Amino acid sequence: MRIKRRNIIEIVLYLLPAMLVIGFVFFFPIVRVIQYSFNRVNPRNLTFIGLTNYQILFTDDVFLSGLKNNIILLVAVPIIIFLSVFFAILLYEKMGGWKFYRFVLFLPYILAIPVVGVVFSYIFQLNGLLNFFLEKLGLKFLMADWLGSSKWALWTVMFVIIWKELGFGIVLIFARLMSVPKDLYEAAEIDGANWIQKHIHVTVPQTRNVVSFLTVITIITMLSWVFNYIYVMTLGGPGSSTMVSEYYIYQTAFRYHNMGQASAASVVLFLITFIFVIIQTRIRGREEVE
Repeated sequence: MRIKRRNIIEIVLYLLPAMLVIGFVFFFPIVRVIQYSFNRVNPRNLTFIGLTNYQILFTDDVFLSGLKNNIILLVAVPIIIFLSVFFAILLYEKMGGWKFYRFVLFLPYILAIPVVGVVFSYIFQLNGLLNFFLEKLGLKFLMADWLGSSKWALWTVMFVIIWKELGFGIVLIFARLMSVPKDLYEAAEIDGANWIQKHIHVTVPQTRNVVSFLTVITIITMLSWVFNYIYVMTLGGPGSSTMVSEYYIYQTAFRYHNMGQASAASVVLFLITFIFVIIQTRIRGREEVE
């Protein structure tokens, strides 16, 4: 018992410095944000106002529009998952030039988001490169103001996010496929499975854990990691058609200097993201039990 207690004490002492740093960097800001959300924040003091910030928040059409747009962006999650699995399978089967394609598919992920945003802003503007080529190809009926129209702006931003984030999912699943025993695929082929059946019955089960992890990461990205795209490409416009919760928090805190309401919006966004992650984790747990 003494040896075990000594080992526990040593482990705690070794971990304590790192835990203190993590607590200061992550948990302390969360506690402060929650505290601010119940107060009117002034430069010199805090005035407790209870749930007033939250009441104002849920009567603000701009904030509600931002939440709605974050939920719409979740449409990108199954798209990214499907394309990641599909392209990872093609790379795994070593199609001609697969090393070059692996580089090309992963390249967008390592590019800086501001760079990607600026480039695509020029491509998708009314007089941009995309409309230029559509006009030259005689496809004028497909031309649109991709970022200046409230109908298309959010979907255009979603396309850019998918293009940028897809490489991470491909490499993640491809790395998992490289460790799958080839005997499983050979056995499936002997049993008469065609290409689709082989990957449905072998690839999908073998990559389930990685896909589940990728799903959680992508959900977090779509709910709370799209600020840079919006800031560079649309500034939340036209109107509030591309407003997202992150950009609303930024505007409320640093443009309108309302830290209390911005903190309340941060807490709401955190809770929504946490709920989605918990749901996905529960689904994953049930699948593993089955």
